[in-house]
Amino acid sequence: MTDYYAIIATLIVIGGFIIHAYRVKSIKRAAGNQVSDLKNKHENDLNQAEDERNHLLDALGDAFIIVDSEANIRFANAMARELFSGRELVGRKVREAFLDPRLAEALLQCLETGEPVQQRVVLPQQTSPLGDLETRGMNAWLIDAAQLTDSSSIDKRDTRVVIRDITSEYQLEQIRKDFVANASHELRTPLAIISGYLENLLDGGMLEDQEMSKRFLSVMQKHAERISRIVEEMLVISKLESGESSAIKIEPFKIHSCINDVLERLESVIQNQQALVSVNMRQDNLILNGDRFYWTQVLFNLIENALKQNPFKDLKIEVGAEEVDKYVRIWVSDNGVGIPSADLPHIFRRFYRVEKHHSQMEIKGTGLGLSIVKRAIEAHQGTITVSSTPGRETKFLMTIPKERV
Repeated sequence: MTDYYAIIATLIVIGGFIIHAYRVKSIKRAAGNQVSDLKNKHENDLNQAEDERNHLLDALGDAFIIVDSEANIRFANAMARELFSGRELVGRKVREAFLDPRLAEALLQCLETGEPVQQRVVLPQQTSPLGDLETRGMNAWLIDAAQLTDSSSIDKRDTRVVIRDITSEYQLEQIRKDFVANASHELRTPLAIISGYLENLLDGGMLEDQEMSKRFLSVMQKHAERISRIVEEMLVISKLESGESSAIKIEPFKIHSCINDVLERLESVIQNQQALVSVNMRQDNLILNGDRFYWTQVLFNLIENALKQNPFKDLKIEVGAEEVDKYVRIWVSDNGVGIPSADLPHIFRRFYRVEKHHSQMEIKGTGLGLSIVKRAIEAHQGTITVSSTPGRETKFLMTIPKERV
């Protein structure tokens, strides 16, 4: 019996060990599953957080890049990928990814010193980050680089780089600089002439010679009128570009009536030049919604320009207007000497003149008329194009929406 009970006791002990081992194994399996679940959840949370971060960075309007301490690109948002379209960014060295090394200078300086760096970079069209898509000529970029403070190691911190396209601001700045320089030059010339003639009149008894004095005063008057017109046209351009163009007075008016007013103002010039000006309108009561003051300026400048650039008899000028779908088309054309193809892209620039080899004794135009024309039309949400076949036809065509958006 003693052996029987010993065997029973041994079996019970063995059974207890088996049950304990099973429970321990079950507990370990459950713990392992929990750890695996926690690990999977942690990875999912990390992936979700990374996706959310990438989504937010992709929504930025500027190119955003993260590089490591070795200048390898680790991340590039949607704008960066679009900016460097056609080139792989992630995994590449910064100097390899950027076409022009000047784009990388600010970033490399930040990597070297650890200090934030902001730098404006102006590039020629050939080395723009946009590559072959760049059509704006000289382009400008703001490079803003700084180390990320939440990196795990001070020695191996990541650096974020923001690349912002500031070409519009740069070009506007250049336009303003050119405008000031050109305006100063344009005003200096007539002022110097007036000053010179005044000295001659006041010295040497020139006032006693009435005929000579009259001739001097006539020249001075012409140049004074030129100064007055330059100032007036500069003020018009300034008003159009200062934001006041959005407050132009939009009222319906008859285009035919506006054309007639302009032709009356230019009547003496037209008669002296024996030019033939015709008005081509199928609808005499055609209405345009716009600021009549600016449209008078537009038509006056275009017609006067045709007369000045073609100072010969029998010049034919046509002014026309028609309604096409939701737009009104207005044009001014002439059969004069035309505009060389090389000059066509530049004629709307301020102070730009097409050389026609006219007499040096003539008072030149201000070079602002066509610039005013373009900006006045743009203020009316319209467009202007020009085509020219020298000796046959030069045509300025304006297209304006009937209703403003």
